[in-house]
Amino acid sequence: MKLLNIERDTLLKPLQAVSGIVERRHTLPILSNVLLEIADSELNLLATDLEIQVATKASLDKSANAQAITVSARKLQDILRSLPDAATVSLETQESKLVLRAGKSRFNLQMLPAEDFPRLAQGTGEVATVSVAQKNLKRMLQLVQYAMAQQDIRYYLNGLLLLVDANKLTLVATDGHRLACISATLDEKQPRAEAILPRKAVLELVKLLGDTDDVVELQIQQNQVRSHFGSVDLLSKVVDGKFPDFTRVIPSNPPSRFVITRTELQQALQRASILSNEKFRGVRWVLTKDMLRIVCTNAEQEEAEEELEIDYSGEPLDIGFNVTYLLDVLNNLSSDQVECALGDANSSMLITVPGDENFKYVVMPMRI
Repeated sequence: MKLLNIERDTLLKPLQAVSGIVERRHTLPILSNVLLEIADSELNLLATDLEIQVATKASLDKSANAQAITVSARKLQDILRSLPDAATVSLETQESKLVLRAGKSRFNLQMLPAEDFPRLAQGTGEVATVSVAQKNLKRMLQLVQYAMAQQDIRYYLNGLLLLVDANKLTLVATDGHRLACISATLDEKQPRAEAILPRKAVLELVKLLGDTDDVVELQIQQNQVRSHFGSVDLLSKVVDGKFPDFTRVIPSNPPSRFVITRTELQQALQRASILSNEKFRGVRWVLTKDMLRIVCTNAEQEEAEEELEIDYSGEPLDIGFNVTYLLDVLNNLSSDQVECALGDANSSMLITVPGDENFKYVVMPMRI
């Protein structure tokens, strides 16, 4: 039975939007598939891994018969990518196979019943709805997502806290060794709501959001978060658990502080880290009047040292950090300068952007 004739890109673009969450190998074979639903002159695509669900749609040139099929998302995507840009693709079904033709190429793909395709249930509880420009939310996510834990047994750290309070949206990520926090003011007041968005959903959002002023609508409920932007609808379960009180982790007023050019510090750390211990990635900061010395050593007794002139009049200090944690924040910020605020050798350091109250990054010291 003939399904439709479609331009390659008209099918490939929405397919790429949904197929990012599809696992290559799954205990349920149908979860490796994408659901294609044709209704009038619209093609709807849906993919899920039972935790996250992404749906999108494409307009068809002319109306087609209402039909629904499921087929391997990765295989269909790989086939479409391999075809010439201007190719026209014809799809038809033959028994349990999808036949795809383009020019002199022909592919037979196994289908699974569309009625067996799982969908996430609707969320429960009160909804807090937040509207933000896509580029702003994308930037906020980029500024904190690297601090999320990976496969931590404290499962609530393997995600990102979304907090809505009155007219403020705050995103927080921590792995227990460092914490990144960013806030933005909203146009309208909302009821207080919080949810922990799983790591996979965060990374998918960063990938799908555009650098535009077009709005993304976030609906935060007790057990799920829905992100709607353009023709994309991303639905995610939330991580069940209590996120730690991040406000207690942020140092209130560290006595010693200095401002430094971000790229100067970034490049000095990158050079010094070449000789850091590969396992521990430690770097020493030795602060004296108007001087920051950065020192890295390794198990082969090799040493790198960088000296940076700074405006510093605080107490002399010798403190160790994980150099990766420092580079993560410097690589993701775009400001010209950063401010580093420190207490003593056993206290966390607070990194902020001068003149910007919205971003905070806390990194714990390490013994070297």
